[in-house]
Amino acid sequence: MASVKMPQLGESITEGTIAKWLKQPGDQVKKYEGLVEVITDKVNAEVPAPLAGILKEIKVKEGFTVTVGTEIAIIEESVPATAASRTLPSPKEGGEVAIAAPAAAPQSVPSEPAGEGQGGGSESRARLSPAVRALIEEHRISDAELSGITGSGIAGRISKKDIEDFVAKRAQPAAANGEQRKTSAPAAATAAPTPGTTIPLSPMRRAIATNMLKSKQTIPHAWTVAEVDMTSVVRFRQKAKDGFKLREGIDLTFVPIIVKAVVEGLKAVPVLNASWSEQGVVLHKDINIGVAVSVDDGLIVPVVHQADRMSISGLAKAIDDLAKRARAGKLGIPDVQGGTFTVNNPGTFGTILSYSIIAPPQAGILAMDAIVKRPVVVEGDAIAVRSMMNLCLSFDHRVLDGVSAARFLQGVRRWLEGFSEQVPLY
Repeated sequence: MASVKMPQLGESITEGTIAKWLKQPGDQVKKYEGLVEVITDKVNAEVPAPLAGILKEIKVKEGFTVTVGTEIAIIEESVPATAASRTLPSPKEGGEVAIAAPAAAPQSVPSEPAGEGQGGGSESRARLSPAVRALIEEHRISDAELSGITGSGIAGRISKKDIEDFVAKRAQPAAANGEQRKTSAPAAATAAPTPGTTIPLSPMRRAIATNMLKSKQTIPHAWTVAEVDMTSVVRFRQKAKDGFKLREGIDLTFVPIIVKAVVEGLKAVPVLNASWSEQGVVLHKDINIGVAVSVDDGLIVPVVHQADRMSISGLAKAIDDLAKRARAGKLGIPDVQGGTFTVNNPGTFGTILSYSIIAPPQAGILAMDAIVKRPVVVEGDAIAVRSMMNLCLSFDHRVLDGVSAARFLQGVRRWLEGFSEQVPLY
């Protein structure tokens, strides 16, 4: 017998939630075949079986959160250990085996829950998220019904909203004879929450809450704001965006330009590209920028690695790719690891002043708010209409003081205000 344990799916991840068992007790399991789906605050991952055999027992049920190293299942080996399997952590007495964290993004698996319509046409669809699968199982949506749902996500991927819309329509009286189909839950369950009700915590929301509480309890937050004249940047983007879309097939947004300014600011003030430790402040060699992306269940922060080596165009492509894969649930473990600084973009929702909480163990996070036109005083005491934006920097006061934070923010502001067509796009 071999004891299967909760793997560590990232350098700062200490726990995971069992989203769905892909195998049931008694099932034959092949080595490296998908065994269980695990959710963390950073990524949803399909974890492979570390060896071949028969799944004898499931120790942790779906929906439960456990710490890394907790026994979650027992597999009875059916084949001798190979040289590859011996590269796993050495078994202790009793045959303990730790699952190796997957090295790549989760592979596609059947979109129907086990025992319901497996092998149907839905298998050709993009991999569904655990949350979507849970809704499908809850409302007993058949494979035939699922194949008729048009996904609104990336590459036609079915989202939670698609399932909720389908269930709501299915619960309505039939137009022909007034008959109403029954579902496994009332239609109100899929509607917007009403006052007085309790919204159950999703694994992602629970993990976000835990990490944000930890951040506020352990990091002495300080913050400072700079007002930036974005008029030159707005003009440049207006001229360049159509040609860029034609050449690259993606939109040229303000985010990669801001990220480029942040990179230049971190080069000038490297103490902000750092982490706190009891032994001292750790200065990071690479500049890896996390970019906050909103998803169905909350917020996820994929990382643009070595952003200091990229042009604005390169940053735009990298950010667009990460955002699309984040919303499609296709991020891999490396995509969410190693961030050294984060950029948040609440301004897309029209905010004008936002204070963000730092993502440990980073030392800072920058929030970019909406760009709005308003009258300002320019040189010669004249009043002109300019495109203005607020940048709010939250920083770890253990790592740096207000002077360094203000110097960084001043550098970002000057870079953006000095923007011209001479700044290379590529």
